[in-house]
Amino acid sequence: MTGKLPTPTTPLKIGTRGSPLALAQAYETRDRLMQAHDIIAQAIEIIVIKTTGDKITDRPLKDIGGKGLFTREIEEALISGAIDIAVHSMKDMPTLQPEGLILDTYLPREDVRDAFVSPGFSRLSDLPHGAKVGTSSLRRRAQVLVAHPHLKVVEFRGNVQTRLKKLEDGIAACTFLAMAGLNRLGQPDIASAALSPDEMLPAIAQGAIGIEQRLNDPDTAALLAPLHHVETGQRLAAERAFLAALDGSCETPIAGLAELTGNTLRLRGEVLRPDGSERIHDDQTAPVEDGPELGRAMAARLLNKAGDGFFDWRA
Repeated sequence: MTGKLPTPTTPLKIGTRGSPLALAQAYETRDRLMQAHDIIAQAIEIIVIKTTGDKITDRPLKDIGGKGLFTREIEEALISGAIDIAVHSMKDMPTLQPEGLILDTYLPREDVRDAFVSPGFSRLSDLPHGAKVGTSSLRRRAQVLVAHPHLKVVEFRGNVQTRLKKLEDGIAACTFLAMAGLNRLGQPDIASAALSPDEMLPAIAQGAIGIEQRLNDPDTAALLAPLHHVETGQRLAAERAFLAALDGSCETPIAGLAELTGNTLRLRGEVLRPDGSERIHDDQTAPVEDGPELGRAMAARLLNKAGDGFFDWRA
């Protein structure tokens, strides 16, 4: 690399949310930097930043502003120079970054599947009529109701530990978490079952960690370059182009997954009515270099099929 390596007196500052999962992702980033550059842990400092989404936990995300709620304060710290890089769960990231920032480093993607979590049931299909399903995700809400309209979905926000406590308290019969998060926490056994993408297509970029940095910062760019996983970047380029063309947010039930076999990229995407009354799905392949264009074309097809009013929210 070019430039100076961080030291204990001039550490690289990593900004992150403070949940156990967010910290696990920050420590994974730190460990990869240490290995790539043969630097000691004391040369990297992890800075916890509380975001609006962390502070407001009693209302649905759609009511308080969507995805940027989990990134805004961290990005402000990055722009101001209070931190040097920011580590994010990519499924939380808006498709556009603030001026002066760039998001182009991705760690190897983890398990993309959703985890079905229930103290009393092994499968979603085992739940009785009227059983309560806890989730704050409009995507998961709509996907559950499309396949199981006899179930009742209730709001269920919070980190992994909070949601598990709510299950213990009987607020719902089940919930969903990301298998990637459970794996990173060393708790995969929490999942009663891992749902295949055929059963529940995941959120855009689920399972991926992104590292955001300032533009025109060559020293930091050189530090991050060895960490970038090319295949993850190619897959996310297609998925995020699909999301951007749909103008996706936490207020829109959208799912998508890109997979690579050799030089061929397969993209599956779907949009759903928020009340779960309809799902529109597509499945296409293209050369990997055409992934972003495939994502945009798929979004255009789905929007054309959906028509006006498809995403109107009906609580």
